Amino acid sequence: MADESSAANNASGAANSQGEHIQVKVRSPDGAEVFFKIKRKTKLEKLMEVYCNRLGQSMEAVRFLYDGDRIHGENTPDQLGIEDGDVIDAMVQQTGGNLLF
Repeated sequence: MADESSAANNASGAANSQGEHIQVKVRSPDGAEVFFKIKRKTKLEKLMEVYCNRLGQSMEAVRFLYDGDRIHGENTPDQLGIEDGDVIDAMVQQTGGNLLF
């Protein structure tokens, strides 16, 4: 009987730990994709820093978007409703621009 109880606890613990992590894809404008496995309650700043470091970009030069809305470092996947397998777009910031006729 005790074995059944501990087995049930272990199974529910495993389910909770699996649900705690999600896999997120970060996609650049050229279509390159980087996959991250993060906890739902982790601030996205960590993901953003690692992504920028891998590409050799500064955090100030890259904008992260989820469903067209800008992501800020203090946001978590739970706050934004990001689910397992979702895509975050990484855009390099452009300044200026001129319309030529």
